[in-house]
Amino acid sequence: MPEGFVALRAAAGEDLRPFAALLQQQGIRCRIYEAAGDQVVEVAGEAQVHVAQTLYKAWRDGDIQLQLRAAPARSSARPELAAAWHQAPVTILLLLLSVAGFLLVYLGASAERLSLFTFTPFTINGNTLQFGEMGDQYWRLLTPAFLHFGWLHIVFNSLWLWELGARIERRLGSVHMLGLFVCIALVSNGCQFVFGGPSIFGGMSGVVYGLLGFSFAGARLQPVWGFEPSRPIMLLMVGWLLLCIAGVVEVLGFGAIANAAHVAGLLSGALLGALLALLSRRGGDSAGAGRL
Repeated sequence: MPEGFVALRAAAGEDLRPFAALLQQQGIRCRIYEAAGDQVVEVAGEAQVHVAQTLYKAWRDGDIQLQLRAAPARSSARPELAAAWHQAPVTILLLLLSVAGFLLVYLGASAERLSLFTFTPFTINGNTLQFGEMGDQYWRLLTPAFLHFGWLHIVFNSLWLWELGARIERRLGSVHMLGLFVCIALVSNGCQFVFGGPSIFGGMSGVVYGLLGFSFAGARLQPVWGFEPSRPIMLLMVGWLLLCIAGVVEVLGFGAIANAAHVAGLLSGALLGALLALLSRRGGDSAGAGRL
C-alpha cells in the first residue's frame, strides 16, 4: 500500500489483528507498523480516517462484536484466493513461476528451450553437455530458481515458500518480499555456479533457506515482526541441510543437491534480516513499517 494517512495510534502490546480484519471486511486497506513505541494504523484515503477511528472505538468498547457474529456470511464471502493474492501477491507469483518451471521440465521441453532458463546456456552433443557463457543474458541470474526437477522438489519448495514467504510479505509488504527474492536468488545461484561449476541446477531451495535465515535473524532482533520460525521448523530445516551437506540425501537417491545454494541462501538471508531489523529499530517507522 502506498503512503497513507495516519488514523490512530495504539499501545505496542495491543493485538490489532482483529481490528485489521474488521477494516478489511469494511473494504478499508490499512497498514500497521511500530513507531516511537506505539503501533500506528494508516489507511489509504483521508476520508477513511474518521471511519477507522469510529470503528476502533466501537471495537474497543465491544459494540462491534455482535455485528461481526451476526454477519458471518459477509465476512467469509470474499474468495480465499483473492484474499491471499491481496496479502501476498509476490509470493503467489513466485509459486506460479515455480510451477511453470516444473512443467517446463516435466513435460519434456527441448534442451534448446530449457537452456534459456539455466544459469549458463548449454547444448547437448551426443552424450556430452557443453556449457557456454552467460554474456549479457542477465535474467539467468534469477531464472534457475524457478526450475524444478521432480514432484517432491516442487511440492516441498512450494510449501516452504508459502509458509515463510507469505508471512514475511504480509508483515513487511510486497516490495520487501520482491527485494528479498532478488537478493537471495542472486547470491544463492551465483554461489552454486562458483562452487559447483557449470551445471544444470535449479529450484527455489536457496531462496527458501534465505527466507528461513531472514525470518530467524530478523524476528529475533525485531520481535514486533512476529514471524520467527518455530523451533521444530528450525530443527527440521537445518537438520535437512546438514544431511544434504553430509551426502546422506544423495545416497538415499534424491539426486544431486545444490548445497552451495542452500548455505549461501541461508547466510545471505540471515544477514539481510539482521540488517533490516537493525534499521527498523533505529528508524522506527521506515524499514520496520509493515502490514498485518
